[in-house]
Amino acid sequence: MRIRMKVTLSGTRNGEDWPPAGEIADIPTGEAQHLVASGIAEEVTAKDQTPEVETAAAPDTAEKRPARKAPTQKPAKD
Repeated sequence: MRIRMKVTLSGTRNGEDWPPAGEIADIPTGEAQHLVASGIAEEVTAKDQTPEVETAAAPDTAEKRPARKAPTQKPAKD
């Protein structure tokens, strides 16, 4: 059964690390059903073989400063 991991598990499975979150893996049906039922993984269907990619832009972190004011001149004393 093909599943997509929702979380990254520590430890190993059959001597190899568990797939990281978001990765698709082929797992025996019984084991995969337990992972899906517990919310650790989701079943992958033919239409969603490709994982979604987040395309959010980085926030604008430039410091915003107010525009400089022109220096004021004092009136000349008579």
